[in-house]
Amino acid sequence: MIYAGIGSRRTPADVLSVMESIGEQLARAGWTLRSGAADGADSAFERGCDRANGKKEIFLPWPGFNGSTSPLNRPSQAALALAADHHPAWHMCSRAATLLHARNMHQILGIDLKTPVDMVICWSPGHGGTEQALRLARAYGIHIVNLATTEFKL
Repeated sequence: MIYAGIGSRRTPADVLSVMESIGEQLARAGWTLRSGAADGADSAFERGCDRANGKKEIFLPWPGFNGSTSPLNRPSQAALALAADHHPAWHMCSRAATLLHARNMHQILGIDLKTPVDMVICWSPGHGGTEQALRLARAYGIHIVNLATTEFKL
């Protein structure tokens, strides 16, 4: 089983703690984490996964992003095209933003863009880069657990 553990860089501290715990528990249960090494949610899931020596696929927009040494550090041209198809204002994005959005495509669909995650766990207030990944997940019918929604209580 594979999940995307993603979210805002501005995820509240109490939610980051929950994300670390989720990352650790899912790793112990044999789940593989897909994430992106960003500050906030991504890093919290990865810390939890690492505590349990779990499997992970960390997709980067470029080599060395946020100090990560992940070898998955160049989004494919197909991921860039897919990101353009799902972004409402692609023409407004900087080169760095397009690479970040393309990285998100790999988080949801894997290195081959053919291996979707089984679910997404995130904290997203409804705007920002995480929404790009969530648009793709919705298009593929992937279950999303958004810890920022009113249905979730810590």
